[in-house]
Amino acid sequence: MGVFQPEATHESQSSSRSFALRWKQVNPRVLSLAGVVSIVVALLILLYAHGQSSKEIFLVIDGQEQSFTTRAALLGDVLEAEKISLLPHDEISVALTEKLKDGDRVVINRAQSISLTADGKTQTLYTTEDNLGKAIDKLGLTLGANDKIFPSLDTSVSADMEVKIVRISKQIVQRTESLPFRIIKTADPSLTKGTVKVAQAGEAGVMVQNIEKTYQDGELVSMRMISKEVQTVTKDKVIAVGTKPLPVKVAAKTTTTTKTTAKKSTAAVKSSSVAHKAGVDFEYKKILKNVSMTAYSSEEPGIGTRTASGTRVTEGRTIAVDPNVIPIGWWVYIEGLGFRRAEDTGGAIKGNKVDVYYDSLSHARNFGRKSRTVYVIGPVKPELD
Repeated sequence: MGVFQPEATHESQSSSRSFALRWKQVNPRVLSLAGVVSIVVALLILLYAHGQSSKEIFLVIDGQEQSFTTRAALLGDVLEAEKISLLPHDEISVALTEKLKDGDRVVINRAQSISLTADGKTQTLYTTEDNLGKAIDKLGLTLGANDKIFPSLDTSVSADMEVKIVRISKQIVQRTESLPFRIIKTADPSLTKGTVKVAQAGEAGVMVQNIEKTYQDGELVSMRMISKEVQTVTKDKVIAVGTKPLPVKVAAKTTTTTKTTAKKSTAAVKSSSVAHKAGVDFEYKKILKNVSMTAYSSEEPGIGTRTASGTRVTEGRTIAVDPNVIPIGWWVYIEGLGFRRAEDTGGAIKGNKVDVYYDSLSHARNFGRKSRTVYVIGPVKPELD
């Protein structure tokens, strides 16, 4: 029995050679691809290892700097690991989701609360500014030219600080005031004694005052007169008082000697009570020497424009006196000042003391204290004949 041997064919030998040839062509490509994959994997491992390696970062919180060594990649993770919390109004220089690198510096500014009262309401605001002026500006709050803020804008911001803004507005209004006319009595030698005649009718004037009103948070707090002008001039009422002596019937038997003696006696009385001042001859009731003179003005606080006698204070006319020394309504002549009328009184005006009225407060203060001789005349102002 013979041994069966496989038949060697031409086809089988050809297949073996074909597989070997294909392997030689594919194997270098596979090796190249595997090498590239290996390199990529190695780089990823290196990058991961680098990201997980420790790094030093610097945190600056409210100006205080401190360093941390961490393996965390994100700032949020670093703050969580260090138990550093952030409030909604705090400011941070780097986003919480930003990756950190070795040596990075992160600044955190803590917000301070401010209790602000303004425009009728109180609210709590937060700021990271260290100066109140900068905080007010950053918060978008506006201050008017006349508004006031407490404390001042250059104050340092502190925790739970209380701030108040007072809104101030000003308004100018006009106010009219009637100016009463004066009654002036003048001697008229053409009229006999006891005769009175209205030489000129009186007309009241009109004064327009510009008043500045100041409001704080809508409430009126002060008023002051900033200017005034006379709209209608006052026309004084002039009353002529007769001074012409009445005709005297003399008895026929009256001797010339008696008449002469009477005339001389009368002349002697008149010469002792007649003065010539400011171009006017006038009779006076008495002379007050070394009278203490001061001055006052309606611009002083608490001093009105009405006198104790009901007239309006007028520069060049009104004086304040002690009624027990100079009767109210009487005219006087003051050496160096001229004719004045006693129209006002004062708690400090006692005895031989006179207070002279001036419109301007500075003029009144510059007057100082003087000593003058005063001629007390009477209710009728002397006039030129």
